[in-house]
Amino acid sequence: MTSLDGEEVAPDPKIEAVNCFFPVYAANDGTAMSAVLAPDIAWTIPGHHPRSGTKRGLDDVVSFCDQLGTAGFKAEPLFIGSNDEYVVDIHRGWTTRGMGQGDTMWALVWHFDSDGQVDRMANLSGDQHQMDNYMWTNFPLAPLPARLAQPLKESA
Repeated sequence: MTSLDGEEVAPDPKIEAVNCFFPVYAANDGTAMSAVLAPDIAWTIPGHHPRSGTKRGLDDVVSFCDQLGTAGFKAEPLFIGSNDEYVVDIHRGWTTRGMGQGDTMWALVWHFDSDGQVDRMANLSGDQHQMDNYMWTNFPLAPLPARLAQPLKESA
């Protein structure tokens, strides 16, 4: 890569990691995702739908990506920039299956730990209402009582 003043600049390994992530995400390759994502990753999905919230740990993130795969989610990176700790990518994200439309711009904020892996990520949707509607239509909650995982905890 060449800088504006003509100097050769080494590519940013964080940007290279993000560029490597998109194809393995598209292939739904959890093993390859683990080369980029830290085992204790916290990935926050925005919205008010059954799949929103923070996914904690590689297994949860890979499971979430599996679910997105059933909806045929695709991502086309448009811009990637970085500093010492973060990468921000802007991409078009859309669905190819399911009922309704999921097609919007996304900004992902990737935080890299000292080992060069992503330990935190936040998704930011260009049209959250559209994504909430799509997710509710295609990923409804399980009926009661199946979704009641634990009883209410009493205060101490």
